[in-house]
Amino acid sequence: MPHPLVHRVEKIGDVLTDGFHLVGLFVVGASILWASWAEVFKIIGHGGPDIKDILLLFIYLELGAMVGIYFKTKQLPVRYLIYIAITALTRLLAIDIKTMTEERLIAVTGAILLLALAVLLLRVGSSRYPSRRVGERDSAETDAEATG
Repeated sequence: MPHPLVHRVEKIGDVLTDGFHLVGLFVVGASILWASWAEVFKIIGHGGPDIKDILLLFIYLELGAMVGIYFKTKQLPVRYLIYIAITALTRLLAIDIKTMTEERLIAVTGAILLLALAVLLLRVGSSRYPSRRVGERDSAETDAEATG
């Protein structure tokens, strides 16, 4: 049995860590909001959106969704990072496609394909092999304890 002081220090550490996460999430969320509104005002300033502007707003939206999911679940969804990378590469294609060399075009589209396959792999893997949260036990362990 751990010493009561150790338990108290661990609780303080947990509170500080949770507080750091909350402050960090609010800072990141506020930065995303600020950057997205600055972009909206730029779009208004130059008379309307281009495809690159819309795709950039989608990146901000995905970043905001990722922060919201992390805030609610305390888990960082890797898929959202991949979605953001796909959107960023798509934006790069939309902006630079006329000036890209064939090799660069193939590299960027290949990267998008690889990222899409990674999302598929993550989706299939998470549905076939769901992860447990910290502290959870699988049903086989629980059944063994109930019958044992």
